[in-house]
Amino acid sequence: MTTRRSSRTFCNIPAETTSFIGRRRQVADAVRLLRQGRLLTLAGAPGIGKTRLALRVAAHMRARFPDGVWLVELAALSDVGLLDQSFLDVLGLQCRPGQSVLDTLLEYLADKEMLLVVDNCHHLLDACVSLVSRLLATAPRLRVLTTSRQVLRVTGERVLDVPPLSTPDPDSPTTARATSRYEAVRLFADRAKLARRGFTVNKDNRTAVARICERMGGIPLAIELAALRVRAQSPEQMLNGLSDYFEFLVGGSRVAMPRLEPLGRAIDWSYDLCSFGQKTLWARLSVFPCDFDIEAVEEVCADAGLPRVEVLDLVTELMEKSILTRSDGVGVMRYRMLEPIRLYGMDKLRRAGEEAAMCRRHRDHYLGLAEQGVPDWFGPHQSEWLNRLRIEHANLRTALDFCLSEPGEELLGLRMASALWFYWTASGLLKEGRRWLDRALSLNPQPTRMRAGALWRDGRITVFQGDVPAAVSKLEECRTLAQQLGDLQALAYGTQMLGVASLFGGDLPRAATLLEEAVARHHANRELTSTALLASLQLALTRAFQSDLDGAVDLCEECLTVSDAHGETWARSYALYVLALVEWRRGKWMEATACVCDCLRLKRTFRDIVGLTQALELQAWIAAGAGNHNLAAVLLGVAQRYWPTFGLPLFGSEYFIAHHKTCESQTLGALGKERFSAAFRQGNRFTLAQGVAFALAEKTDSSQLT
Repeated sequence: MTTRRSSRTFCNIPAETTSFIGRRRQVADAVRLLRQGRLLTLAGAPGIGKTRLALRVAAHMRARFPDGVWLVELAALSDVGLLDQSFLDVLGLQCRPGQSVLDTLLEYLADKEMLLVVDNCHHLLDACVSLVSRLLATAPRLRVLTTSRQVLRVTGERVLDVPPLSTPDPDSPTTARATSRYEAVRLFADRAKLARRGFTVNKDNRTAVARICERMGGIPLAIELAALRVRAQSPEQMLNGLSDYFEFLVGGSRVAMPRLEPLGRAIDWSYDLCSFGQKTLWARLSVFPCDFDIEAVEEVCADAGLPRVEVLDLVTELMEKSILTRSDGVGVMRYRMLEPIRLYGMDKLRRAGEEAAMCRRHRDHYLGLAEQGVPDWFGPHQSEWLNRLRIEHANLRTALDFCLSEPGEELLGLRMASALWFYWTASGLLKEGRRWLDRALSLNPQPTRMRAGALWRDGRITVFQGDVPAAVSKLEECRTLAQQLGDLQALAYGTQMLGVASLFGGDLPRAATLLEEAVARHHANRELTSTALLASLQLALTRAFQSDLDGAVDLCEECLTVSDAHGETWARSYALYVLALVEWRRGKWMEATACVCDCLRLKRTFRDIVGLTQALELQAWIAAGAGNHNLAAVLLGVAQRYWPTFGLPLFGSEYFIAHHKTCESQTLGALGKERFSAAFRQGNRFTLAQGVAFALAEKTDSSQLT
């Protein structure tokens, strides 16, 4: 593989934050097995280091896969129905209208030379077996590396059992240097040095360290938990305390000592050495499926028995004990628990009878976050709010699932799904958003204002999936219900989205009539939101297709005036898009290029996959008109790659498709088949971020948005 091709490789494998100790043979064996076969499972007990080994192997092999190395983490996923969607989310794909999530995934991966790392398959084993089998059967150049407590038993699967780290015989006379050659001792020493600067394994403590590593069974997580205790104790003191504790366990109601799992021993030990407050917080933090920030901890976990003022100190203490670890975050410190530690805490929470109450508090916090974003979506904080919700995606899923699974909580589920509708849309998560809204609507059939509001939101998502008939059904129900209830707001939005459905369905006169009505209703209601502003832009686009270019410009300029006054940028980006389309229709290539480039810069801040693809397509038309046919061919290639990831190409609109065909024919004629194909293939290999950078004449960066 050439250096140039390798430099284009992209992945989401996180950087290592602590040193990787040992496992040379396992890394080499895994690399060899992945070269020989297409499916490798790293199997082993909890805490044995399967994930860390998989990430090291993936990073080692990154340059071999031109289409990327991608990590799909399943530990936080409890709903098997979202398994396929989790893969789409990681790959930055959207489900095509009329296609299942699985079919979209299979179609995308069919020709990709890629490595997928699927972490923690065991709790969704049957579903993972089915999905991985289909992926491998469809994509001949795909390789899959899984971690699991159980093997998948898929045809062609190679299995590498992940063993404990090597440990010395503590009773064998040897030197401190010889003892330190063992992986378990090296890991203990490395992590202990992080806890207490200057710590070393020496002739005085080598036997105690060796025996601790033996007692921990060579399990990395158990050893790391033990090593952190050197802040307060010498290895000899730790060993004495550990021996006393095990004697207590053996003499109590537990099973005999030899049957205790080493990791269980380490976690039990860590738990029993915690204060009451630390134990309580540990258990309560288990309701977070993934990472979280201190604000969430205070909101969800604090109460009269665990005062808010004590929470930060307790979090710090749990970090010092390695119960919590830092998680990658931008600007705000975030925390997480490794899955075995979280599940241990969940068991304690359940035994304390607090599980339901804590799940409700978790839901209440993330419902509040979702609803906080509704007013923030109109104003200067739009992209901040969107990025905040993206960070909390796993927590939002867990909160929604609780609402829609727990009897009596369904109405709050509808409320939360409705509040998040723009998040689903702006993030390109159309399939998932529609799934949550459909599910919530089915559980809340009562004719209420909340149902009417959810219907137009669900209808909007369905329209942009290209499923116009289903969208029309929802939107007609919304309008009927809104009229019955006198809900003028829902009536205006339902009318607007029905107009968009008519636009994409090719009925321009009906689209213009409905959108004019929607704009009038929004004005009468004094509705000032990004979505209401988009009604004017959707009407402007309709008029542009009807050749009323001056009318389209007037609507765009009105929108820009309102957006600028409020610091709003989402609707502004679409106004720039429509203005670019109008200037293109007028043959003003420089003005059109300036508008579409400004549009791309704004949309890039949102990571608006749909809008970016739409704008790149338009820039290809502009470039073709201006005679820059090579640029046009490259951008057609980028757009062609991303249109299918979220829906029908060009929304299935006959007007968009006609202009696309004209551009393609014009560019092909100017370049000739060979040069056109080369430029098109170049664009088709770009990530979306690279395509945008190319369009803006910037240096491409493969680490950006894919």
